[in-house]
Amino acid sequence: MEDTMPRLPQLTEDPDGLLEETRRQLGRVPNLYAALANGPAALRGYLAMRDALSRGVLRARLREQIALLVAQENRCVYCVSAHTLRGGLMGMDGRQLERTRDARDDDPHTEAVLRLTRQVVRTGGRVDDEELALARKAGVTDAELAEIVAHVALNTLSNHFNHLARPDLDFPEVTV
Repeated sequence: MEDTMPRLPQLTEDPDGLLEETRRQLGRVPNLYAALANGPAALRGYLAMRDALSRGVLRARLREQIALLVAQENRCVYCVSAHTLRGGLMGMDGRQLERTRDARDDDPHTEAVLRLTRQVVRTGGRVDDEELALARKAGVTDAELAEIVAHVALNTLSNHFNHLARPDLDFPEVTV
C-alpha cells in the first residue's frame, strides 16, 4: 500500500454490537470494518446494505466478482487483496481472479454483468444504450441491473473509506 500508517484507530470495543454483526456476516472483523466502526452509523448502514444484498438475486460468487472488479477500478489495494483472498476461498483460481479484474469471464452472462459493472463505475451510472442492450442480450435482468448498481455503491463506499482511513492490511497484499 502507498502508506502503511493508519489514519483512524481500528476499534476493538463494541458497545453497539456492530463488530459482532460484522463477525456474524464475515466470520471475522477485518481492519477496514474496525476502522469504519469509528462512525457507528456508517458501519451500521454498510452492514445493513451488505446483508440485504446478500439475499438478492445475484449469487455469492458473482457478488464477490463485482466486489473485486470495483476494488480494481477504484485502485483499492486493501479491497483487491481482501476480495482476491475471498474469491480464492470460493474456488476461483488465479486466472479467473485476473480475468475478473479485467471484467472478463468464460460465462457470457457473468462477463456481461462484469462489463456493465465496470461501465457503471467508470461513468457514474451513465451507461450508454448499446452497453445496456448487450447486457440484456446476455440475459441480465432488471433486478440484476438494480443490484449491480447497489453493489457498486456498497463497494465504492468501502474502497473510498479505505483510501481515507488506511487501515492495516490484514490480507496477503495484491498489487493493483
